Amino acid sequence: MKRPSAETLYYALSFALRMPTWVVMAVYLVRTLHLSPLQLVLMGTAMEGAVFLFEVPTGVVADTYSRRLSLIVGYLGMGTAWVAVGFVSTPWIVIVLWALWGISYTFTSGAEEAWLADEAGAERAGRIFLRAARYGQAGAVLGLLLQVAVGVASLRAGVVLGGVFTIACGLACIGLMEEHGFKRRPREERRSPFHEMRATAGAGARYARAAPVIVLLVAVGVFAGMSSEGFDRLKEAHFLRDVGLPAVGHLSPIVWFGVFYLVGMAFGFVGTTYLIRRFERDGSETISTALLGCVVVELGAMVAFAMAWSAWAAIAALLGVFLARDLADPLYTIWLNEQITDSSVRATVFSISGQADAIGQSAGGPVLGVIGNVWGIRAALLAGASALVPAAALFARAISRHSREPELEELPQATS
Repeated sequence: MKRPSAETLYYALSFALRMPTWVVMAVYLVRTLHLSPLQLVLMGTAMEGAVFLFEVPTGVVADTYSRRLSLIVGYLGMGTAWVAVGFVSTPWIVIVLWALWGISYTFTSGAEEAWLADEAGAERAGRIFLRAARYGQAGAVLGLLLQVAVGVASLRAGVVLGGVFTIACGLACIGLMEEHGFKRRPREERRSPFHEMRATAGAGARYARAAPVIVLLVAVGVFAGMSSEGFDRLKEAHFLRDVGLPAVGHLSPIVWFGVFYLVGMAFGFVGTTYLIRRFERDGSETISTALLGCVVVELGAMVAFAMAWSAWAAIAALLGVFLARDLADPLYTIWLNEQITDSSVRATVFSISGQADAIGQSAGGPVLGVIGNVWGIRAALLAGASALVPAAALFARAISRHSREPELEELPQATS
C-alpha cells in the first residue's frame, strides 16, 4: 500500500485531531458531574502541571529517538484518557485522568511541527501550517456535529466518542506515517539513553537562550497560558450560571454550545483563508504584526465576555475570542518555527514554548479558581484577561527586536 506524503498525512491528522470537541466534555463536567469552578480549573491545572513536568523530556525523546514514535504514543495516550473520563463520576479521578491526558499530549507537542518540517522541508512548513489550520477547522465542524448528536442522547457517549477519534489517529500513524527526514546519530557515536537525552535538552535550551526573539516568544507563552486557563474552564459555566442562554426555542445547552462553536469555526475558516492569501502575497513579514493584532482583539473580547450581562453580548464576545485564537495559533507556530534553523533541537525548542504555556496555566489556574469561588466567575474571567496585557507588550518587543536582528545562524548539533 502506498503511504501518503507527509503534507497529505499532516492535513489528515489536522482534520481528525480537531474532531474531539471540548463542548460536550464541558457540559458533561458541569451538568453531569457538577464540578465546581475550582474543580474545573484544577482539572486544567493538573493537566498543565503534567505538561510542565513532561513537556521538555518528551520533546527530547522526539529529537533524540523518533518523532513518529513520540506521536503514536501521544495520540494513543490522549485518546485513552479522554475515553476513560466518560466512564467515571468522581471529580478527583477526572482530575487525575486529565493529568494523564496532559502527559500524553507532551509526546505530540513539538513533535508534530518537527516531523513536518523534516519531512516536507522547513521552507514549505509555514504554508502547510496555515493550510492545515483550515483542515483542522473543517474536522472540528464534523466532530462537533457528530459529538453533539450523540451527546443529546447521552453526554457520556459523546465524551467517549471524542477519545475514539484520537485513538484512531494513533492507530493510523502506525500504518501510514513514514520518517525519512529525521536521522539519529550513528550507533558508535551514542552513549547511554540518559546522556543522549541530556545532551539534546542542553542543546535545545542553549539554542533558545541564544535567540532573543525565541526568549520573548517563550515569555509570551507564560502570560498567554495564565489568560487562557480561566476562560477555557469557565466559559460554559459563565453561560450556565451567570448570563444564561438565548430564550429561543427549547434547545438544550449542549446544542447551544455546539452552535457557538460551529459559528466560531466558520469565522476561523474565513479568517484563515484571508491569512493564507496574505501570507502567499507578502511573505512572513506580515506574521508578527498580524499576531499582535490577534492578541489585542482577544484581550478586548475576553473583557467584553466577562462583563456581558446579556446572552447575545456574551455570544458576540465569545466568537471574538474564538476568531482571535484560531488566527493566532498557526501564526505563532510559523514565527517560532522560522527562528529554529537547527532541526536537531526543533521539537525541544517547541516543547520549551509549550512548557512556558503550562507554567502560566499551572500558576494562574488555582488563583483564578479561588477568585471564581470567592468573588464569582466574572471576576475570575477579568483577572485572566488582564494577563494578556503583558503578553501584548512582549509581542511588540519581539517585533521590534526581530526587525533589527539579522537571521539567526545555525547552532551546532547536539554532541556527546
